Amino acid sequence: MEYKGYFAKVEFDDDADIFHGEVINLRDVITFEGETVHDLRAAFHDSVEDYLEFCAERGEEPEKPYSGKFLVRVEPELHKLLVIKARKKGKSLNAWIHDTLHEVVKANTQNH
Repeated sequence: MEYKGYFAKVEFDDDADIFHGEVINLRDVITFEGETVHDLRAAFHDSVEDYLEFCAERGEEPEKPYSGKFLVRVEPELHKLLVIKARKKGKSLNAWIHDTLHEVVKANTQNH
């Protein structure tokens, strides 16, 4: 599920006969639940709106779902090989990794 750039995962509790959801692309915790898909979706939207209102009331910027930056730690040998691959393509390491990740995600999206 997605709403205003916030993504949620949903699980079903068979014993309680209810759906539980949680926003997955924030450090802050946003949860919601509902007995039907319609109720679940409405609760998700309400929870995101409550989070945004809470931040506004406190004078804080809501956490952005994605900054466009992430840190990946790799062993030095792999780092070296990645830089060599990038330079052979005439790209910076950042540009080469961006392009390579984009290709992989695009290919996976088309196959599923």
